[in-house]
Amino acid sequence: MKIFSADQIRKWDEYTIKHEPISSLNLMERAAGACVTWLEEQMNVSQYHLHVFCGKGNNGGDGLAMARMMIEKHYRVTVYILEFGNKGTSDFQSNLERLHPICQDYHFIQSTENFPVIDPNDIIIDALFGSGLNKAPEGISAALIDHINQSNAAVVAIDIPSGLFADTHSTGNNIIKAKYTLCFQQYKPACFFAENEDHLGFVQIIPIGLHPAFEQTEIALLVMTDEALIRSIYQPRKNFAHKGSYGHAALVTGSYGMMGAAVLSAQSCLRSGVGKLTCFIPRCGYEIVQTAVPEAMCSVSGDQHIFTVSEPERFSAIGMGPGMGIYPEHKPLLAQLLNQRTTPLILDADALNTLSLHRELMALLPPGTIITPHPGEFERLFGKVSHEMEQWQLAKEQAQALQIYIVLKGHYTNIFTPEGNRFVNSTGNPGMATAGSGDVLSGIITGLRAQGYSALEACLMGTYLHGLAGNLAAADTSMESLIAGDITAYLGAAFSRIADNY
Repeated sequence: MKIFSADQIRKWDEYTIKHEPISSLNLMERAAGACVTWLEEQMNVSQYHLHVFCGKGNNGGDGLAMARMMIEKHYRVTVYILEFGNKGTSDFQSNLERLHPICQDYHFIQSTENFPVIDPNDIIIDALFGSGLNKAPEGISAALIDHINQSNAAVVAIDIPSGLFADTHSTGNNIIKAKYTLCFQQYKPACFFAENEDHLGFVQIIPIGLHPAFEQTEIALLVMTDEALIRSIYQPRKNFAHKGSYGHAALVTGSYGMMGAAVLSAQSCLRSGVGKLTCFIPRCGYEIVQTAVPEAMCSVSGDQHIFTVSEPERFSAIGMGPGMGIYPEHKPLLAQLLNQRTTPLILDADALNTLSLHRELMALLPPGTIITPHPGEFERLFGKVSHEMEQWQLAKEQAQALQIYIVLKGHYTNIFTPEGNRFVNSTGNPGMATAGSGDVLSGIITGLRAQGYSALEACLMGTYLHGLAGNLAAADTSMESLIAGDITAYLGAAFSRIADNY
């Protein structure tokens, strides 16, 4: 699924108006009708007093159209228009004229004295600014947003909460705190910022019938992975295959006290479908891995932590880092693997921490290397940022400069490519914020890469399967009780979900 900027969405509206064809006013009518239908089906709005707050732009026009439709259904509706003394957009004005004959309960807000008293049991429709906002709210606009937030009533934001920028960070803005956000046609980029979670509430996509031809040809700001994309990547098993057909992966993992990470990454690597797996581990973990993961082979080097990797060139892919610890011997070990430039590398956890301590090794990263940092590891590698948009821009720049793939983990895991593209993963849930979840992911990606999936395919499919398995596990066990091993246990079900629809 392509995700467009606010400007691209406006162009999509214009394209639809021209090529459907449909008038802009009727397109607004269609969007408003879809929102009213959702309110009726999900919130039983006939039982509530509805307060519709409108600006004078097209978002306000959406609100006026919704108010008229709900009044025609005999719902109790009060309309408030934020008044700046200037005329509204043409579609806003048209909807205001349509509303006049049937609505007497509307008010113009010119000062804080006009702010209404709102019962916490009422419902507020936020149609003040929408995605057309280009500067932070101030003056009476900011005060009205604060007043709405203080009402404690349930707020439904139309397209995007007022005060929130659609494409960039909104730090310091006065922003509506919505219980529900009804996004027209697709997610806005702001929906993927963790810092916006409290403002967005539950995000619902409202299809409004924008012309599909525009989406097919327009270059996206980012792409959200979906089942259709993953099915196009998925490579089903061949009848005459053998274990050699699916690669030989290596994991450089584990240290005293952290052999659990080695077990988790090894189990998930095998469950991803790899033909063979060798784990390079310290002697202290030999019995643990041989017992917990009997399908894996083990190569021992060192006592409390791993020292060397023998013949790295013989493997189809090498994953390094889970539970490895940080020891002086790991700098030459990492340099050894970086200097062999034939075997694809996946670096996670302590491999990344070692890299951040010895930044001169960054220049040795082979093109196509995959790194899978969480935000803290990313910061140690590339420096501090003040907000997520800056972090994403930095990740994009570093992926291009180093010609690597960066899998930046989070609720919406982001994948940045050497070509400057960005993908955001659509699967996963908060229950996966648990120890070992990242070890499972690096094992999956290593296994897929060893099977012959390209670096991008391994990143996309690995993160999608990881999140889907987590969703299936949480559905059975709850998010609260979810542990990393459950993700691996449900990988088979995740693969089946993809294969069944292949």
